[in-house]
Amino acid sequence: MTERSVSGGQSVGAVLRESLITGVVALLLFAPLTGVSLSGYTLEGHWQRPVWLAGWVVLGRFAFGWLRARGHLVGRLSGRPKAGSALLASWIEAHRTFLLLALCVVALILPWFIGKYWLNVAILAWIYVLLALGLNIVVGLAGLLDLGFVAFYAVGAYGYALGFKYLDLSFWAALPFGALLAACFGVMLGFPVLRMHGDYLAIVTLGFGEIIRLVLNNWMDFTGGPNGVRVPFPSFFGIEFGRKAQPGHVTVHEYFQVPFSNEYRDIFLYLLLMIVVGGLVFVIRRLRRMPLGRNWEALREDEIACRSLGIQPVTVKLSAFGLGAMTGGVGGVFFAASQGFVNPTSFTFMESAHILAIVILGGMGSTAGVIAAAVILTVLPEALRDFAEYRGLLFGCAMVLMMVWRPRGLMGARRARFDRSGVA
Repeated sequence: MTERSVSGGQSVGAVLRESLITGVVALLLFAPLTGVSLSGYTLEGHWQRPVWLAGWVVLGRFAFGWLRARGHLVGRLSGRPKAGSALLASWIEAHRTFLLLALCVVALILPWFIGKYWLNVAILAWIYVLLALGLNIVVGLAGLLDLGFVAFYAVGAYGYALGFKYLDLSFWAALPFGALLAACFGVMLGFPVLRMHGDYLAIVTLGFGEIIRLVLNNWMDFTGGPNGVRVPFPSFFGIEFGRKAQPGHVTVHEYFQVPFSNEYRDIFLYLLLMIVVGGLVFVIRRLRRMPLGRNWEALREDEIACRSLGIQPVTVKLSAFGLGAMTGGVGGVFFAASQGFVNPTSFTFMESAHILAIVILGGMGSTAGVIAAAVILTVLPEALRDFAEYRGLLFGCAMVLMMVWRPRGLMGARRARFDRSGVA
């Protein structure tokens, strides 16, 4: 048996050779896409972009191969011949508390060191994390394909906007109001589709999302139609984040005796979203261990077996739709508060597709994977603004590659396993 077959890894030379081959393939793909532009009737070559992109591909492929080979080597030396990914997973599991604390500290100090633009991007990333976690309950845990999740997002946003316009609701009152309103719409959607599966369920939910958008767009007298509705910025115990405060309130820069800045409101929303997402992650983790979460996963695997075990699919489906919609409604309230204005163009089918792509790329049923995918798919397009015209192409290629090499997503949902290594 050779050294390579014993360790399961590769030498540095083999990793470098595969990295260079990957770089050549990447260069051939990127050259016609990013290296050629049309100026009038002539073609101009810009070869710096494809070369840089291919270089990053080479570095990434080499780092991945080297880490995998090193994982095999460490496993062989320690007497535990595990794959590199298994070693990495075990190391993460052993240091999970430390890693979570480090991530929380980084997330807390991040808004103080980035500019206003990237702070708004970070807020949007937190909102997409909320939406993806809500859709993950419906699609990832319960196995119900929902292509109209943006409807609950819109219900939450317009619940705050119209609640303020007609009922004078504040931001803090709009949070439970938008969540409950979206949950009611989720249950309303759940009842007609109790007996539907697969493509039929996807078509109905897609139609529901379009119905909500068209109603918001055409009910001019109530929703304002395409003109939208203005939304007030939130306050905190009488402290407002604008330049001037209402009678009886005080502005944040006057209260703390600091210069005025619009970033204070964004930092407040960022930190509040971080707390809400942390609470939601805690609730989802507890629900997955409870009978309700087990019922969701059982329904996803086999509905007939659920019925034979005495599980009521009606209750399980409605609970999944209701809780997922409630999370989407909360995300809609935060979106309205961050933008200060809502209109129907923000709630198209592409938003539903984007949220569903986050769940699929992150790993259906995986909370950590969904959070990572939401951050990546929100921040990365903004970082690649120079390649905006190729964003759809790159996104589609990423989806294809993920389905080929990582069909369970970036971080597939982990299940309890029975180790038979110690069994005779």
